[in-house]
Amino acid sequence: MNDRLRFMFNRISERLWVKPLLSCVLSILWVFVAKMADYTGLAAIVPSITPDSIETLLSIISSSMLVIATFAVASMVSAYASASSTATPRTFALVIADDRSQNALSAFISAFIFSIVALIALQNGYYGKTGYFALFILTLLVFAIVIITFVRWVDSIARLGRLGSTVHKAEKAAATALQRRRCSPTLRGIAVTPLEPGAQAVFSEHIGYVQIVDLAALQALAEKSRLHISLTCLPGSFIGPGRPLAQVVPDPESGTLPPDSAAEPWDGAEIAAAFRVQAERTFDEDPRFGLIVLAEIASRALSPAVNDPGTAIDVIGSLVRLFALWATPVGDDERCSTLYDRIGVPTLALQDLFDDAFDPIARDGAANLEVAIRLQKAFESLATTGHAEMQRISLEHARRALARAEQELRFEPDRLRLRQLADRLSSG
Repeated sequence: MNDRLRFMFNRISERLWVKPLLSCVLSILWVFVAKMADYTGLAAIVPSITPDSIETLLSIISSSMLVIATFAVASMVSAYASASSTATPRTFALVIADDRSQNALSAFISAFIFSIVALIALQNGYYGKTGYFALFILTLLVFAIVIITFVRWVDSIARLGRLGSTVHKAEKAAATALQRRRCSPTLRGIAVTPLEPGAQAVFSEHIGYVQIVDLAALQALAEKSRLHISLTCLPGSFIGPGRPLAQVVPDPESGTLPPDSAAEPWDGAEIAAAFRVQAERTFDEDPRFGLIVLAEIASRALSPAVNDPGTAIDVIGSLVRLFALWATPVGDDERCSTLYDRIGVPTLALQDLFDDAFDPIARDGAANLEVAIRLQKAFESLATTGHAEMQRISLEHARRALARAEQELRFEPDRLRLRQLADRLSSG
């Protein structure tokens, strides 16, 4: 799927009204689909269904579904508030995009709309014998869907917004972004090369975070105007006054900026329009954001007000899995080919990923022996992945975490135990 389409689809999935609206339209169509059965000529073979029996079922659905839908909304809002208060507000987008909750709300509201519209049609003699039978079958089907959805949703809502579920969602979002970037470090562009003299910077009119870059649009502009465009930021970068989005250089034969008469003039505003800059970061194209959110969850758990080192230890386990994924060699079937040969894209720095993930935990958990030990074991695991750069950075972070802990731990045997663990890592 095109990156921009996937990004827009994910933003739509975060809107709570979209699925209920679509399901309501579908439920109204079902009422008229039942009428089409009257034109099939099956009246002689279908059993006779009395309108009163259908009306009774529809009345039960209409009187109960609105109450259940209201209860569902209240439960979901409570879960969203819980996720923001127990984890971090940055996880709100992950929780609200939960498919099972949205599907349940859609089923309840659409069942209510279906029952109301069907009752109106039924009481006005809209159906014939075959239509009554078709409406009866559809009503039973709606009834079954509502019951099954409710039972499944009760199990889901009991977990939605809980800290463990939120950590899992954040890890999954980070893993998806890391996997995509692992297979295409330059987002299907080319590696950034040193800029030639005369490069011209392109700036944004907006201040905020880059959410996505439309590389296909940039490639088309570059081909049309015979340019090479080097990105100076990635999704997740904060763009403020004076920080360029990209640097533009002409093809060597063009000679000057803007390009010569052989190429169409280029407009910096068109290039800037390919960068979506908003006030908030998103998980889709920003692997660092997922790591930052996980680190925030761990830091909050380690605060004196919460004092939950177990959650921090769970987050460290999530981070180890994510970095192990990053260290996995990319197979030929996973590697993405270059599509944008005129767009230079910088790669993610592994050092930055480690700093985002582990520095907050090492700082806030320095006084907790269990967290400090788990950090050393995490770095030991990552140092043995076979990734040379990851081994070097893991050893560096292990030394830094040890130095922080030695300053905070007051009990000498605790410091000695931690030093022994760190020595084993450095000697290994």
